[in-house]
Amino acid sequence: MLTVISFVGFTLFVAFFSWYKLRKENLRSKDGYFLGGRSLTGGVIAGSMLLTNISTEHLIGMNGSAYKNGMIIIAWEVTSAIALVIAALYFLPIYLRMGLATIPQYLAVRYDDTTKTVVSLLLMLSFVFTLLPIVLYTGAINLESIFNVSEVFQISQTEGIWLTVITIGVIGSIYAILGGLKAVAYSDMINAIGLMIGGLLVPAFALWDIGNGNMMTGLGKVYEAVPEKFNVIGAEDSVLPFSTLFTGLMINQLYFWGMNQTIIQRALGAKNMAEAQKGLLYTGIFKILIPLIIVLPGVIAFYYYGEQYFGDQDFIYPVLVKKVLPLSLIGFFAAVVLGAVLSTFNSVLNSAATIFSLDIYKKIIQPSASDSKLVKVGKLSSLILAVISILIAPMVANAPEGLYQLMQQLNGIFFIPIASVLIAGFFIPKVSAAGAKAGLAVGFSFYILTTFWLQVDLHFIHIWGIEFLLNLAVMYLVSMKYPSQTPISMPRGPLNLEEWKYAKPLSIALCLVTVLIYWFLGR
Repeated sequence: MLTVISFVGFTLFVAFFSWYKLRKENLRSKDGYFLGGRSLTGGVIAGSMLLTNISTEHLIGMNGSAYKNGMIIIAWEVTSAIALVIAALYFLPIYLRMGLATIPQYLAVRYDDTTKTVVSLLLMLSFVFTLLPIVLYTGAINLESIFNVSEVFQISQTEGIWLTVITIGVIGSIYAILGGLKAVAYSDMINAIGLMIGGLLVPAFALWDIGNGNMMTGLGKVYEAVPEKFNVIGAEDSVLPFSTLFTGLMINQLYFWGMNQTIIQRALGAKNMAEAQKGLLYTGIFKILIPLIIVLPGVIAFYYYGEQYFGDQDFIYPVLVKKVLPLSLIGFFAAVVLGAVLSTFNSVLNSAATIFSLDIYKKIIQPSASDSKLVKVGKLSSLILAVISILIAPMVANAPEGLYQLMQQLNGIFFIPIASVLIAGFFIPKVSAAGAKAGLAVGFSFYILTTFWLQVDLHFIHIWGIEFLLNLAVMYLVSMKYPSQTPISMPRGPLNLEEWKYAKPLSIALCLVTVLIYWFLGR
């Protein structure tokens, strides 16, 4: 009963807070619905970016991977801080100076409308067939485990997961469709606080239990029992070799934190440059701390259970939660998990709707569409995408290396070709629209061929690095043959572009801390 009360209580609080903050908002205008009225502040942006990123594919997937592989997977998190620094200092000024609502709009200005449309379609495919289904499925695993949905309704576990997927999908769709970006951002901010508190309670209670009332003693016992699990370097044949940091991993991180519509849309909705930079750099601080929530519990679970769950690594985190948390907190934690799922789900839906409405519908289908019409189209597209994602979600079960690893492999199909086109746009002025389209085609084909068809015996992140360099070479050579015919004219946006005075000092600190983490844990 305590579990249910704490679950319902926190969930209702988040819903009420979001409604209260939005009750006077104009959600009928394009900027109001898709960009939160360009009024978001640094704290709201950081909370929303964190919760858009951290969901159950991290709580379940990364803890499952840490349980099996140890802390080597920390690279996915701490290197994000460096990418956020680059995005805050270099990419954001470009976007906000242009007054962008979507990243594909940059491609239309820098290259042409065809490039923008192709990238928009690739992004929507990546949302529907990789991110959303995995988020829904991992959320369903967690909630099914905590509340024993299948037992309560006397159905099979598979049917229980299906039921939970549908429930999460429906609730998330309501948030995204009715409230737009600002509803997503405010609910994310509260859920981010809940995630930090609830997520830290799991390792805290576990280490308290292991150390007989002393968490540091507990941590010492875990380290003494499994010191190899704390190594962040690892061997070349490990799940995430250290060498990947210098090939494809940073390209992926730069794309995810600086060019990914789902993430960067929060910064595009900032009230000014300073608040946008605060949002990204505050997120960088959280990303350095977040392994305490999404990596350490997995290592602790190995201390408790050994290799018992190696065949079902994605179930280990809910097992640990039920073991260490008191009943009065399990409901609160379940509400946090639901919030994390909803945050990512409704954020991606909102971004997909933004891209479809502004970059596809407005430009191709009905150029004369009014703001109110675009908002209606956005809501309808969100609904359709939600239904497709719900139907696909249970099909991602039983990934050999875990769900998080599967998601990253699938993301490579879309992220690296798009990242190469954007980075070429920023840094190589001679790359033309013809070159960009050639790069997209070659990158997309190369990755599918090497990773899924030929199954080349090389880590997929190294393949990302090779693909990126190949794309740049192809784009440059094609552009030499088919150069741009018209000069590039960048538009000017309406925001105050004065930078945050602490942006550079905090950026230096984040980069230094990242290096120190590897120095300390890699010895």
